[in-house]
Amino acid sequence: MTQSELFQFLEDKTKQYNCIDFIAEDPISIPHKYSKKQDIEITGFFAAVLAWGIRKTIINKCKELFELMDNEPHDFIINHSAIEARNLLHFKHRTFNSTDLSYFLEWFKWYYKGHDSLEDAFVNSMKKGDENTENGLIGFHNMFFSLPESPQRSRKHIATPERGSSCKRLNMYLRWMVRNDKTGVDFGLWKKIKPSQLLCPVDLHVERVARSLGLITKPQVNWKGTVELTEKLKLFDPQDPVKYDFALFGLGIMEGYGREVKS
Repeated sequence: MTQSELFQFLEDKTKQYNCIDFIAEDPISIPHKYSKKQDIEITGFFAAVLAWGIRKTIINKCKELFELMDNEPHDFIINHSAIEARNLLHFKHRTFNSTDLSYFLEWFKWYYKGHDSLEDAFVNSMKKGDENTENGLIGFHNMFFSLPESPQRSRKHIATPERGSSCKRLNMYLRWMVRNDKTGVDFGLWKKIKPSQLLCPVDLHVERVARSLGLITKPQVNWKGTVELTEKLKLFDPQDPVKYDFALFGLGIMEGYGREVKS
C-alpha cells in the first residue's frame, strides 16, 4: 500500500483498538483498578515487568500479588515489616521468583521514602534535547540496581539499551504513564517526558505486523530495531508515534495480521 494508504490504515486501526474496551483483557487493567498515583505507578510497573505469556495469566498473577499487599501496594511497600514481606515470597511468575520480588519491594521502599513519583527515576538521567528515552532507561536501570544487595539474577527483569535490549516492557510502561488522550486507556500521569520521546514497545505480534507493513527492516528487533520502528511511525505522527502501538498490537493479536510473513 502507499504511504497515504498506510497512514489511513494505521489511523483507523488505532481508533479501533485505543478504546475503553481494550482495557479489560490487557495487563493495563491492573493499574486501572487504583486511583492513588503511587499505586498506579507500582501496579503498572509490576504488570509491565510480569507481562510474559498469556494476558489472562498475567492479569491473574498480578491480582494475586496485590491481594497479598491488601490492594494497597504503596502503603504496604512503605510500611511492611519483615514478617509481612515473607508472606509474599511464595509468589512466582515464570522466572520471576522470591529473590526478585524481595529486592523489588526493598528498592521501592527505599525509593518512595525519598520521592513522590517514580517519574523522577526515569527523567533524572535524561538530557535536554533527547529525542527519545534512551538515557532515561539507562539511568533507571542503573538506579534500580544501585542498592548494595541487588541480586545479579534480577537484572534480566529490567532491560537497558546499554545491552542492546528492545526494552519492550519498560517502553510499554512508559506509554501507560506518559500518553494522555481522551480514550482513557493510557494514564498520562507523567508530564516531564513527552509522548514524542516514547518508543514503541515491540513484542512478537507487533514485530510481525510491522515487518509485514515494511516498518521494520532490521533482522533483529533489538534497541536499534525499536528505534527504527518508532522513527517510521513518527512520519505519520511525530508528536505521538506510539499511539500506533494499539494498531500494530491489535492487528497482530486480534486479527492475526501478517502471519504469512516470516520473521
